[in-house]
Amino acid sequence: MLYIWKIEEIIKNTLQEHGLDINYEINNKLPAPMSYNVSTNTVNFNYLQINGYISKIKIKESEENFVKIILYHEIGYYLTFKKHKHDLRTLMYGEDEEVEELKSTIETNAWEYGRTLVPDSLIESYDLR
Repeated sequence: MLYIWKIEEIIKNTLQEHGLDINYEINNKLPAPMSYNVSTNTVNFNYLQINGYISKIKIKESEENFVKIILYHEIGYYLTFKKHKHDLRTLMYGEDEEVEELKSTIETNAWEYGRTLVPDSLIESYDLR
């Protein structure tokens, strides 16, 4: 089991390694392991969700590498929003088809941009998404 302080350390070190100015904080109400909030430029994480995913998803990686893989995807959202100025009003006010198309584009970009930072040793596991 990974404790909060260890997850924070992995996030901090990974962000520093890539020179990224992204905030991070624990959020035990988060229904997912991690989430990127573009409004606050913050990666939120729920350590209980992370540990739950580690126990459910069987990949041949250490717990620390598993956290990094999740984090690289969240960093992908950061990079997506940094490179593309999506009109986020579409998510709130757009037609269903427009909303789904934008969500799909953002998600695809997040995986692709996050992958650009993944070390070679983790690429295969990252690509299992």
